[in-house]
Amino acid sequence: MTDIIQLLPDNIANQIAAGEVIQRPASAVKELLENAVDAGADEIRLIITDAGKQLVNVVDNGKGMSETDARMSFERHATSKIRNIDDLFRIRTMGFRGEALASIAAVAEVELKTKRKEDETGTLLLMDNSIVRVQEPVAAQDGTSISMKNLFFNVPARRNFLKSNAAELRHIIDEFIRVAMAFPELFFSMQSNGQEVFHLEKGSLKQRIVQILGNNYSAKLVSVQEQTDYLNISGFVGKPETAKKTRGDQYLFVNNRFIKSAYLNHAVMNAFNEMIPRDSYPMYALFIDLDPAQLDINVHPTKQEIKFEDEKIVYAFVQSAVKHALAQFSITPTLDFELDAGIQQMDAVSKPVSIQQKNSASSSTLFQSFSQKHQAHFIEKRSDLKHWKDMYEPATVPDTAIPSLLPLPVETHTALQQLHQSYIVVQTQTGLMLLHQQNAHERIWYEKLQEAISGKPIAIQQSLFPVSIELSVADAVMLEELLPDLKVLGYQIEPFGKQAFVLQGIPADLIQGNEKSALEKILEQYKHFTNEVKFSRREKLLRTLALQNAIKAGTILSLKEMQSLTDSLFECAIPNTTPNGKPTYLAFQKEELDKMFGR
Repeated sequence: MTDIIQLLPDNIANQIAAGEVIQRPASAVKELLENAVDAGADEIRLIITDAGKQLVNVVDNGKGMSETDARMSFERHATSKIRNIDDLFRIRTMGFRGEALASIAAVAEVELKTKRKEDETGTLLLMDNSIVRVQEPVAAQDGTSISMKNLFFNVPARRNFLKSNAAELRHIIDEFIRVAMAFPELFFSMQSNGQEVFHLEKGSLKQRIVQILGNNYSAKLVSVQEQTDYLNISGFVGKPETAKKTRGDQYLFVNNRFIKSAYLNHAVMNAFNEMIPRDSYPMYALFIDLDPAQLDINVHPTKQEIKFEDEKIVYAFVQSAVKHALAQFSITPTLDFELDAGIQQMDAVSKPVSIQQKNSASSSTLFQSFSQKHQAHFIEKRSDLKHWKDMYEPATVPDTAIPSLLPLPVETHTALQQLHQSYIVVQTQTGLMLLHQQNAHERIWYEKLQEAISGKPIAIQQSLFPVSIELSVADAVMLEELLPDLKVLGYQIEPFGKQAFVLQGIPADLIQGNEKSALEKILEQYKHFTNEVKFSRREKLLRTLALQNAIKAGTILSLKEMQSLTDSLFECAIPNTTPNGKPTYLAFQKEELDKMFGR
C-alpha cells in the first residue's frame, strides 16, 4: 500500500500559518507598526490604499537592517527578540514571534527597502508567495519601508471574505490608534487613498488621547497614578458624564501592549459603580506596568489576550486605582455659570469628596431610601400578579380576536389618559390596554423606515440653520459609509472637510432642534448595534433610527397625539413589540380586572 501522509509544500504551510496572524489588512498594519516601534523609530507613517486591500505601507526612521537580516526576517520563526527559552518570560518588545513578515509574504506581494545609518546603500527585497524575486542594493533613507500589496492575491477565497472598504478601514484605524495611543512620545501619521487621516505630533498621553478621541475630552479626563511594589498603573479615565452606550473608547495596555480583558474591564466598571447608568461605558486609557515574568503573552496569535500569574491582585489594584482617582478629582460636570465667591470657598465645593465621606453618605438611611426604595426594580413583587403575562396578547392572535383588542374610537369613551408622561391608558371593547409611548413609537418608526428602504423615501425638511458636527476619525469613516442610506431615510448630511459634516435636513416628521446631539446619539447607538453580528448594516441602521426618532418617556402628549400614536401602532404589521422584542402594550381583559378586585 502507498503511504498517504506527506509534508505540505512550504508555500501552502506558510499560507496556513498566515491565517493565524494575517486575517485582514488591519492584522498586517498591527504587525508592521509594532515592528517599526521595536526598530527604535520616532517617526512612523502608515500609508494605505483601497482599505489596505491594494496597499499597506509602513515607513519608519528606525535602525534599519543589514542585507542578511533583511533576508532572514522573512523566514518563519526568525526573530531578533529571543535567544533562549527564558527570554519568552522577559519580553518587553512588541513583536517577537517571528511570524509576521513570513505570514505577510505568504499571502501578498511584498516590497522591502531598508538601510542602517552606518551603511552607504540599503537593501531592496521583492517577494510574493514566500519566494524572493529580487534582492539587490538600493539608494534608501535610513530606516525601513515595507509595502504589502494585493493582499490574498493567491488566496481568492480569503479575499472574498473581506468586508466593505469602510468596514476594513475602521479595523485599520482601530489598530493604528492602539499602537499610537501606547507611544505618545513618537510621531505617527496615517494616509488613506492620498488623504491624511491622522497627524499625531509627539507629546504627552493626555495630548495623544485628545488628538485621537476629540477635543470634547480635553477638560474631562481624570488622571490615574498608582505605584506599588508589584505593579504600576497610570493613564486617564473620563469623567462620568462622558460615558457612552458603547465600549469604543476603552484602551487597556500591559507593558505598553494593547490587550483585551473582560476581567480587568469589569474592574474599571466596578470602580464607576453608581456613577454612570448601568448600560453605559466609561472612557479609559490605562497602562499597567509589571514584571514580564508575572504574565504570559504567548497565549494567542494576535497577542491581545494574556494571562496574569495572579489575576485577583491585578483586578484589585486596577479597581482601587480608578476609584482613588475619581475620589481625588472633581467628577461633576462643569457648570456654565459663575458661583458666588463665598460659596466657592466652602469645604463642600473647594475640596474633593473623600472615599470615607462617599461611603458614609451612600450607606445612610436617607441615601438608601432615594437610591433603592423608590426605584421600580426594588418594589416588592406581589404574588397575586405573577400571571400578568397571561393577559398579554401576542402578535400571533387570530384575526377574529383582534377587534376586541383594538381601542374604541375616541368619541365613544373617556379621553385617552397619559400616565407619568410615559404610558397611555386606552379603553378597548373587552378591557383596557397600557401602551408604552416610546416603545410604540419605536415600532411605528421602524416600519416606516422599512418602507423607505423598500422604495418609498421619507420626505426631508430642510433645516433653517444647518448644523455642523465634527467627529473622531473612526466615527467620520462610519458616517461616510452610512450617508447613502441615511439620505433615503430622511437625513441629508454633507461632508464638510476631513472629519466634519453639515446636517442640512431631517425627516419631515421630526421636530427640529438639537439635531447635533441627536446625530451623535444615532452614531453611538449604531455602534452599540454593531456588536450584534446577526444584523446586516442596513438593519442596524433601521433599528438605530427607530430608537432615536421615537418620542421619549417623559414627553407630554396632547389628546390628538395620543390618538394618532395609538391608531398608527395598530396599523403596523407587528404592533405588539419593538424591533428588539420589548412589548409596546399590555392588554388587560375586564374579567381579569374584576377578578383582581374580587368581583
